[in-house]
Formats: sequence, structure tokens, C-alpha cells
Amino acid sequence: MSLFSTIFVFGIVIYFQGFRVDLPIKSARYRGQYSSYPIKLFYTSNIPIILQSALVSNLYVISQMLSTRFAGNFIVNILGVWSSPDGSTRSFPTAGLCYYLSPPETLGHVVEDPVHAMLYIFFMLGSCAYFSKTWIDVSGSSAKDVAKQLKDQQMVMRGHREKSMVHELNRYIPTAAAFGGLCIGALSVLADFLGAIGSGTGILLAVTIIYQYFEIFVKEQQELGGMGTLLF
Repeated sequence: MSLFSTIFVFGIVIYFQGFRVDLPIKSARYRGQYSSYPIKLFYTSNIPIILQSALVSNLYVISQMLSTRFAGNFIVNILGVWSSPDGSTRSFPTAGLCYYLSPPETLGHVVEDPVHAMLYIFFMLGSCAYFSKTWIDVSGSSAKDVAKQLKDQQMVMRGHREKSMVHELNRYIPTAAAFGGLCIGALSVLADFLGAIGSGTGILLAVTIIYQYFEIFVKEQQELGGMGTLLF
């Protein structure tokens, strides 16, 4: 069951990778030179899930350290209560904030504690959307930055002047970033609930990285004259 769930999630992620909007652009210097600027659904790729995972991991480490040092403290227990199952050296959150930010292990746990599941879903979707939306401003991939890059390349959007490019790009880029981050979070939650091999975060990272390398490979082959250069 875990193997089929993993393959299923792999397929969904690859399918969503193909969602994009191609904005028509043209050269401001040479007539007849047209191209397109793609805005993918996963505009920020796997960055949202990486930042979300780093945030939760750091919170887990801090909570475990405080729980070991100040066991039984009320404030520390609010952050997280940890326990180790019999015969296991690994600790798991059983209460507190860390518990509600951890994924339910199975669908049975979702039925047993629906509040935990709902808070986890809300946190994953909200944090991934927020990190994705914030990342475009930090990384230089916002509408203003893209408009500047196109201007430096002497490219303009067809049907729009240089001054209106930022406004037009703002219709697509922030939406793609936020909604793409939301989808990344939803896919991670789906993988966790279906019991896929590993974690939802790990599967998403693996698929997006493999797909990025595949895109680079295809692009290089196109520059070399197509896939035929490999065979002949």
C-alpha cells in the first residue's frame, strides 16, 4: 500500500509540474523576434516545503532540549511533550504545539484526533503559501524583478508598454507563488495521510529535484540539436 501511495503522489506532483502560463514577449530591438515567459504553478519550486521543514525541525530540536532539561515545566509542556515508545530510542511529540504541527501517522489517527489533523492541514497550507509568497520578494523573482530582467534583455510583453509590464506580471506571479505553495503543502499532507514511503516533505523534495534535473537535461539536448544527438 505504501509503495502504491508513493507512486500515486509521484504521478500527481509530476502532473502539476506541467501547469504553467506562457506570457508572450517580443524583442524591443528586433522586429519579428517573439518568445514567451513561462510562469509555472510551482513558481518557487520546492522552496516553501524546505523552509517549512526547517522551521518545524528547529522547533522540534528546541522543544526536545527544553523538555529534557526542564521536564514537567508548564511552559515547556505547552511547546511540546515528548515520549519514546517501548523499545525505541526515538522520541515523538504526544502533546503541545509540536504534537499539533506533526503529521498524523495514519488515516486511523485522523479519525481518532480530527483536531490534530485539521490544525496540521491548516499549518501546512498556510505556512507553505506564506513562505512561497515571501520568497519571491527575497529571491529577486517578484513581478518588479522579472520586469527589470526583461527590460535589461530589451524584451517587452506583447500588447503592453514597459511601464505596464509590472502591473501585468503582478496579475500572475504572486498568485502562482501563493497558490503553488498551497498546492505543495496539500500534496505533502496527502502523502502523509496516504502513508507513502518516507514523509510527504521528502517525497516532494525528491520529485521536484528529479524533475528540475530532467528539465535541465532536455534544455541541454535542445541546445545541442535535439534528442537525436544522443542516438546518432
